[in-house]
Amino acid sequence: MDLRQLAALAAVADHRSFSAAARALHTVQSNVSSHVANLEAELGVALVDRATSDLTEQGRLVVDRARRVQLELDAVVSDLAAHAGTVTGTVRLGMIGTVGAWVLPHLIPATAHSHPGVHLVIVDATTTSLLPQVVAGTLDAAVVNLPVVVPDLLSEPLFEEDRVVLAPPGHPLARRRQRRIRLADLAQHPLLLEPPGTAFRDDLDAAASRAGVELIALAEIDGLRALAALAQEGFGAAVLPATAAPMSPPTGWRRIEITGLGPRTVGLVTSRRSRLTVPTRAVLGGVRAVLESEGPGRPGLRVLGPAPDAAAPAGE
Repeated sequence: MDLRQLAALAAVADHRSFSAAARALHTVQSNVSSHVANLEAELGVALVDRATSDLTEQGRLVVDRARRVQLELDAVVSDLAAHAGTVTGTVRLGMIGTVGAWVLPHLIPATAHSHPGVHLVIVDATTTSLLPQVVAGTLDAAVVNLPVVVPDLLSEPLFEEDRVVLAPPGHPLARRRQRRIRLADLAQHPLLLEPPGTAFRDDLDAAASRAGVELIALAEIDGLRALAALAQEGFGAAVLPATAAPMSPPTGWRRIEITGLGPRTVGLVTSRRSRLTVPTRAVLGGVRAVLESEGPGRPGLRVLGPAPDAAAPAGE
């Protein structure tokens, strides 16, 4: 088994054909076919279904391991460069959209200025989409909703923020004089909500259940950034994290605090299985610096320190 064989198999997985894999690797199809066939012969199993070019179950297992091997090899290069005084390498960071909207405009230029040798790749997705990518090693870290109960992941709280209602002009909630609303009163109005099974919605439903009410969904949108965009276009009143609602809404709009509802917690997740590279640690330090500088000026947001039990990844 050698790295060329593993790279060929991973390319077939990514590009769904031997010919496309060969083009991606800048070689000929016969070389890719030969590498995969030799790997199959060595392992004694079929890794690719030749009729469809899909990986077999065994092939998927091998590719998962192969990707981790490649990431560790990349990490060796980055760490040795850092040891020589140069922070360089690729950092793949996942981030939920509502946080990325105000963190990334500061993080990206700060990283470019402090660590010009770091290539930053940002994946904007929901928490449920980002967690498996951190487990698989295709992301070095991710900023997500907490709590996260995944044995292979470590989590560190970064900040907590209140949940608020954003109501468009003409909506009954926008005509309220009070700046706060109880869950029992909020439950009387259809709302734009995330779907059940997401951390944000599940917290809402649990709090509503404790209050003896049930929230009514006008529509369910998976992804708080999309939900916030629809709310700000006036499609309905929505429950949003404080940073996703305008700090000073336009005339006629209302931003209303919700009583009896705890804040959402946003945190950082990393893998227990691997050591963070020097470039990754530098970028995560940049995330924390942005929160410390920009967080205090955002109503409803409180920056948190590291949790006492936030252990370091393996090897640190």
